[in-house]
Amino acid sequence: MSFILGLCQMIVEKDKQANLRKAESMIREAANRGAEMISLPEIFNCPYSNKFFREYAEDEQGQTVKLLSSLAKELAVYLIGGSIPEIEDDKIYNASFIFDREGKIIGKHRKIHMFDIALAGGISMKESDILTAGETMTLVDTEFGKIGVAICYDVRFPELIRNMTLAGAKLIVLPAAFTLLTGVSHWDITMRARALDNQVFFAAVSPARDPNGYYQAYGHSCIATPFGEFCARTDTRESIVLGEIDFEYMESIREQLPLLKHRRPEVYRQAAEQDYYGGK
Repeated sequence: MSFILGLCQMIVEKDKQANLRKAESMIREAANRGAEMISLPEIFNCPYSNKFFREYAEDEQGQTVKLLSSLAKELAVYLIGGSIPEIEDDKIYNASFIFDREGKIIGKHRKIHMFDIALAGGISMKESDILTAGETMTLVDTEFGKIGVAICYDVRFPELIRNMTLAGAKLIVLPAAFTLLTGVSHWDITMRARALDNQVFFAAVSPARDPNGYYQAYGHSCIATPFGEFCARTDTRESIVLGEIDFEYMESIREQLPLLKHRRPEVYRQAAEQDYYGGK
């Protein structure tokens, strides 16, 4: 079984309504070009900055979720709503809402790992100052099979992606907004490695780069195959990436190179019990 996945690499502005109009326009274009599953980028309805997250935050009844639900139903597509600042019980989450072809919410991923970093060159951010971390791995059932969803910094923790694979995910979609510095060094190799090591299709969708924006995203939205090659990729500009997700091809790769069958979990458990890092 195969289908077309569309990734909407859009410029994110300070004007929330402009962002929603752009998201709608790109979703419609992707659907018109044959995409049956479409994803937006991380934090697509507001600037990527701690100072904006609470101001722009919405709950499940907010206008962003309602818009995405109506578009999924009208266009009869699966829609991964990138991510938005979500508010619940006065806590703010970086959350991705996932919709089926009828516009129903079939899953929600809250970013698990907070991007609290300080890089040489003056790039620093501490998401945990405003955001609350999610606590659960997210998979949804579709007519095509199980799909995993994670957000940006989650990708740097391979245990999460491997557990998604072991739970049956065939495609993992990652709304993400890498910085320019980390993107140049790590984006391509990380996305290819997560696809290769787990023999899944792995899609990463970034905001487009806006030289005048609050946050300079790396861009380069892409789809990597179970063999670790890009089957679709763009540059930094606003664009729509379309790629075929072919699960028969995935199965053929797994038959030829049966990495997952060759796992030795009993050995890994033994190593974990030794607690090497804890000095036991």
